[in-house]
Amino acid sequence: MSSQLSADVVVVGAGVIGSAIALELAKAGRQVVVVDRASGAGQGSTSASSAVVRYNFSTLAGVATAWESHFCWSAWSEHLGHDVGDLARFERSGLVMLDVAAAPRDSWLPLFDEVGVPYQEWDSATLLDCVPGIDAGRFWPPRRIDDDAFWADTTDTLGAVYTPDAGYVTDPQLAAQNLAAAATREGARFRFRATVCAVESRHGRASAVGLADGTKIAAPVVVNAAGPWSGKLNRLAGVGADFTIGVRPLRQEVAHVLAPEGYHPPGGVGPAVADMDLGVYVRGEVGGGLLVGGTEPACDPLHWLDDPDDAEPNPTMAVFEAQVTRAARRLTGLRVPNRARGIVGVYDAADDWTPIYDRTELPGFYVAMGTSGNQFKNAPVVGRLMATLIDRVESGADHDTRPARYRGAHTGLEIDLGAFSRRRERNSGSSGTVMG
Repeated sequence: MSSQLSADVVVVGAGVIGSAIALELAKAGRQVVVVDRASGAGQGSTSASSAVVRYNFSTLAGVATAWESHFCWSAWSEHLGHDVGDLARFERSGLVMLDVAAAPRDSWLPLFDEVGVPYQEWDSATLLDCVPGIDAGRFWPPRRIDDDAFWADTTDTLGAVYTPDAGYVTDPQLAAQNLAAAATREGARFRFRATVCAVESRHGRASAVGLADGTKIAAPVVVNAAGPWSGKLNRLAGVGADFTIGVRPLRQEVAHVLAPEGYHPPGGVGPAVADMDLGVYVRGEVGGGLLVGGTEPACDPLHWLDDPDDAEPNPTMAVFEAQVTRAARRLTGLRVPNRARGIVGVYDAADDWTPIYDRTELPGFYVAMGTSGNQFKNAPVVGRLMATLIDRVESGADHDTRPARYRGAHTGLEIDLGAFSRRRERNSGSSGTVMG
């Protein structure tokens, strides 16, 4: 049975990004409807996130957004502004970024200095002292584990940069649910098990979203936060012709193993380690676990999908063994189980691994896409970036020629939204990785 609804804004996607956008738009007084094909908030890509909160990005806007977001996660209840029950928690574990030629520290530490991110520079001796059981050898470049050179002895050592304020969010799906609950308290409405089948336009601008059950939601503003389905939604809206950055669904696996003995301090969690030298990252979990993910080294084929619904949902032994074996070369006490255990996710990866937060050539149709698996950490601020962008453009500003700017509520940093433009030059400085 068909029905007709209306709203000021329809947000497509109730992951951590879409829910954060809904919260900020509802706070601004807009009537918001969020639609998602899943049965609840955060059940898509968000649920598979390693939820690492780090600040290592290749652009000033990227670092500033991540550092501003840090303060949102650190005061999560205050950010939400409502009592929403059980809360996701930010675990401050610190992060060790091992030196690697592909992303030398002198290319991004000046951004830390400009933004004000605290850090420590470690030589190999300090690295060995501070991370129990770590091998400080330089293995570059990453290799397949069936390559004899992978097992060769190292002849050099490396250092690292340590950011003590980094960490992870304990339950990424719960974080999205928290945002959705707060948005609901602000008046946003969520419709789950709702598949978008049409985006309508009238008089040259977005006018409505059609659902598979026959429901039509009339709205002058539509926000595409559909994750790996964002490309499909753009095609429904007839937008994308002027994008200089493409996106594609990318399948990823993250392994779950036991941390080596001594890695976690008593009652705490050991630091996350970003190890592009070997092509992996690790982050601990309360209770003695360890997550191991890949950093997309050149020796590993990327698992692109034409349709995100075609993704094999179970972890594979080949990927599990490769990632955990690499991690075991770095953390010498780590054991490699003979059975794959972990989680599979699908992300909308941008050509340059940098998100697109922008308007489109169809007035009223906005995108928060190409988040590439690395934007979970920025979600609280992305909501505010998009609310700022929508407010400015809907008020008549020309964002394409004079990009909107957002001033962080916590840091006072000014973030140029032009860095996330659909029409930007590709970010040639990107390290090219999901990494959390």
